[in-house]
Amino acid sequence: MRPAALDWSVDNCTIARAMEILGERWTLVVLREVFNGIRRFDDMRVRTGIPRQVLTNRLATLVEQGVLRREPYREPGSRLRHEYRLTGKGLDLWPVLVAVLGWGDRYLADADGSPLSVAHRDCGAEVHVELRCAQGHLVDSPRGVVPRPGPGARRRADG
Repeated sequence: MRPAALDWSVDNCTIARAMEILGERWTLVVLREVFNGIRRFDDMRVRTGIPRQVLTNRLATLVEQGVLRREPYREPGSRLRHEYRLTGKGLDLWPVLVAVLGWGDRYLADADGSPLSVAHRDCGAEVHVELRCAQGHLVDSPRGVVPRPGPGARRRADG
């Protein structure tokens, strides 16, 4: 039986478009740093070991795509520099990072456990990602989801 998905074009796939921005190896590491309050280039470079030019390119792409914004600062006696802050578009990536963290903790953590924990500021409980439908039902398995064409779906021209 032929999968119905083969009838639909992926030319305007938003997952592919998102991965054009986020899919490079260092991008989520840069976002992790900014979410953790590391906003300055030299601090990111030293903390992560990202090569200087790679970090420059990643930051430029994230600024160009509206995920980060540059904020000027000047240390006394130094030249003007910039630090990087999350925009609303960037803050919306927080659940993605928490999901990646949860997956990494489950499958890749050292025997001691994860080196990072995220907790709810108000009550201190561990934070994790859950999927819920628009009616509020918990979706706890990929089998509980049915992919279907969305409003922007286009039939394949050769299908």
